[in-house]
Amino acid sequence: MGGGVRDLLLGREPKDFDIATDARPEQIYKLFRNCRLIGRRFRLAHVQFGAEIIEVATFRGHGDDNEDGDGSTVERAADGRILSDNVYGGIEDDAWRRDFTINALYYDIANFAVLDYVGGLADLKAGLIRLIGDPVERYHEDPVRLLRAVRFAAKLGLRIDPATEAPLHRLGHLLEKIPSARLFDEILKLFLGGSALQTFELLRHYRLFGCLFPATERCLNRQQQHYPKTLLMRALAGTDARLAEGKPVAPAFLFAALLWEPLVEQMRQLQMDGQNEYEALQIAADAVVETQIRCTALPRRYSLPMQEIWEMQQRLTVIIGKRPLRLLTHPRFRAGYDFLLLRAETDEPAAQLAEWWTRFMAMDEKGRLQAVLPTPKAKKGKPRRRRKSRAAGQSDAASPPPSET
Repeated sequence: MGGGVRDLLLGREPKDFDIATDARPEQIYKLFRNCRLIGRRFRLAHVQFGAEIIEVATFRGHGDDNEDGDGSTVERAADGRILSDNVYGGIEDDAWRRDFTINALYYDIANFAVLDYVGGLADLKAGLIRLIGDPVERYHEDPVRLLRAVRFAAKLGLRIDPATEAPLHRLGHLLEKIPSARLFDEILKLFLGGSALQTFELLRHYRLFGCLFPATERCLNRQQQHYPKTLLMRALAGTDARLAEGKPVAPAFLFAALLWEPLVEQMRQLQMDGQNEYEALQIAADAVVETQIRCTALPRRYSLPMQEIWEMQQRLTVIIGKRPLRLLTHPRFRAGYDFLLLRAETDEPAAQLAEWWTRFMAMDEKGRLQAVLPTPKAKKGKPRRRRKSRAAGQSDAASPPPSET
């Protein structure tokens, strides 16, 4: 069902397959030994199948805000957000509860047919992303749908239906009600799905990027000559390129780029106030992280290596003595060097530094030593004092003194 069926119809390889059934979560739990139930908002069953986890959802129904007759309830916040939804129904009811029509397609394994109750096939053929139901109401039910609309548009290369698109510009504030951990998960999906650059442009177009990265958005709006946007866009393009080549991507590196300009701005102000460069970096890094986690979570497993990448930018400025040799073995050296290359695109001092490190890395061990250590100078010996021979001394003593005239 859902994304797996959609991707197959688009000729793409599905990331995974989700299963939907009329069996209740508790019934699924009893059927499979390697099963656990998760979620409060949406009760799901995760069935362990070898190294894979198969997500099994029970068909949702419409119900009301109280009960559907068997104790299941829909719990809503005052603003319309669905806090808990465990009202169950049939497959057609479930289709109308999905977010977008193209995600409400089912593949029936009994007769090998695609089931479409909401016009998803027609929208897929037309290249449209369309919310099921009233868009404003559906966005209020779950504001993350604002981000999902952008993500699918960028990832699948589809257009957003005008009625679905219209509220995007003005409902970004609804994301403030979403738990920060859930927003962090959405950020990873937005920027690690292979279309980070296009996603970034769409998020800014719909005024949603500032809801996720407010400090960065303020910098982007103030800066001249598009410097920070250039650095960030190159980082996003590089992320897309690595994913296209099947190479791993470090989220910490991506966050280092996303939050770099707020860091530089705060460092500059601290140095104007009298802080040295090292202290300014430490204070600014802590402040940037603290500001970001007010909007989205930023786990330490990402924030700490991100700060190490920033610190590496200072360490890379030292290119004499033994420190460059030691720095090559640092676990964050490569990430720091790659980040320096990003900066080098628009920063002349960074470009010169990146060129030096590129040459240095290409040298053999002997060449590196010669590049960073002073050439030892030959020691100058003390002038030898000539010793007079004993015979000469005696001859001199026997000689008469010069006569006076």
